Amino acid sequence: MNIQIIGTKKCRNTKKAQMFFKERGVKFHLVDLNERELSPGELDKIIQKAGKNNIIDEESKLYKDKGFAYMDYDPREEVLENNLLLKTPIIRFDKEVTLGYVPDKWKEFISQA
Repeated sequence: MNIQIIGTKKCRNTKKAQMFFKERGVKFHLVDLNERELSPGELDKIIQKAGKNNIIDEESKLYKDKGFAYMDYDPREEVLENNLLLKTPIIRFDKEVTLGYVPDKWKEFISQA
């Protein structure tokens, strides 16, 4: 099983995802967005699965501070400029992708393996 968790070490939901997989004995690879940003190609693959309008965390402090709720913007371009706008954790398994905390879907990943 090849699980990739994309998020930040300080993100509460990313920590929950790590615990979820650790408790089930599933190995994963963590990509910390503070250490390495997503490439445009990686982001495009995530957008293909999750949808362009679902990638930004509208509850984040950064989203609120920049006033995105009151302006038109291209989510892809904004995330390429600042990866910390992404809804995390992003879990990649084979060709599947989830954004945010969705343990029911992760259980499906484990059962498929």
